[in-house]
Amino acid sequence: MADYHLVIIGAGLSGLASGIRAARFGHRVLILERHHRPGGLNSFYFRKGHLLETGLHAMTNHAPPSDKHAPLNRLFRQLKLSRKRFVTHEQLRSEVVFPGHSLVFTNDPAVLIGEIGRSFPAEVDGFLRLVDEVKAYDPFAVVPWRSTREHMAAFISEPLLIDMLLLPLMVYGNSEERDMDFGQFVIMFRAIFLEGFFRPEGSIRDFLAMLTDQYQGFGGEVRYRAGVRKILRRGSCVHGVELENGEVISAKVVLSTVGIPGTARLAEWPLDLDAHSGRMSFMETITLLPRARRREISADRTIIFYSVQERFTYERPMEALDPSWGVICFPENFQGLAPADPFQVRVTNAANYDIWRGYDRETYVRAKEEWSEKGAEAVRKIIGNYQRDIVYVNSFTPVTIERFSAKARGAVYGSPIKMKEGRTPYDNLYLAGTDQGYLGIVGAMLSGVTIVNQHILNQL
Repeated sequence: MADYHLVIIGAGLSGLASGIRAARFGHRVLILERHHRPGGLNSFYFRKGHLLETGLHAMTNHAPPSDKHAPLNRLFRQLKLSRKRFVTHEQLRSEVVFPGHSLVFTNDPAVLIGEIGRSFPAEVDGFLRLVDEVKAYDPFAVVPWRSTREHMAAFISEPLLIDMLLLPLMVYGNSEERDMDFGQFVIMFRAIFLEGFFRPEGSIRDFLAMLTDQYQGFGGEVRYRAGVRKILRRGSCVHGVELENGEVISAKVVLSTVGIPGTARLAEWPLDLDAHSGRMSFMETITLLPRARRREISADRTIIFYSVQERFTYERPMEALDPSWGVICFPENFQGLAPADPFQVRVTNAANYDIWRGYDRETYVRAKEEWSEKGAEAVRKIIGNYQRDIVYVNSFTPVTIERFSAKARGAVYGSPIKMKEGRTPYDNLYLAGTDQGYLGIVGAMLSGVTIVNQHILNQL
């Protein structure tokens, strides 16, 4: 008899959700995590007594508890969590800023429609037809790749508006450069423009505690500092894993959440790893400032998506960082949240993994300081000089992302080639998470639940 019915590699959000879903039916489930806490990219750490979150700017796919069909509420039902007791705080308002133009949006789609009418009145009818197309489209149907830019051009004639709409969607969930598959566009458009941003009550630490408590309450086990060295297989079936310490654990089914390249390496799965490795990664700088500075910098915006150039190109930069476009997030600027002291300003820019990986330790530390300042220089043009009276500043790079999330080359959104059904060449080895094509926190968790429902429960 196998040690476990199901072994899950990775205690990120998709791993935790799949673990809860399987364990609630009484199956023996083990989650293996190479680090000392759960969360993967969406985790936390402490510096100088301050809790700093990684990954969580905001959650997407907001919906009130009464909307039974919304992704957030379907997820909570599948995990047997109380949605009514899950307190959410919607965004105040967010903004897309380009030279000479801006678009404000909230969780009410009518606000964005009004903004397009103000700045691009000739494009309103086309945008509304695009919204209808998005609502009707099945993004998880297995269909050939479709260019989002070409498809949008059939509805919107103004290239600037196309760029302004794409910037939030791409930077929040696109693994490809320059363009994106229309199915991925639909997922992100619904998540951000039709449903919207929110934060849960508390921090990511609280959210992770809720999930791990639920998982362990159903009898699920989790082991930290338990990295997997190898997925063990015979022919077309896997039969367990070997840990980095040499321990062997047998399982009827293995679910990997470490992406296509990482899973292929562990299973010795013949695959073109270069083609399946994403190129888009980021550097993020978190700055803590006294609460007294909050109002003069941004008391009414939650996230600012900006480009200092008229045209926006989503691609890996030739230098270590591209400060010409990015994201400015104020994680405390949500409805009903009390102002924190100190409060955060988080700046995210596209970064080049290969350059960061090639630095020696001394150069790496110096480069973080230099490129953080270059990123801040661009941001100051939008929100003013926010770097006076700094309480603390810290950055993480593509190398950090790879280390703590197991995402190859620090590619936050994984492989540009998605495996929507979560299947691998092996009968009882499955994938969940970003490389299945689900994006965002809610999407990642739904990915884990979907794979368990569709493929795993009938094998356990």
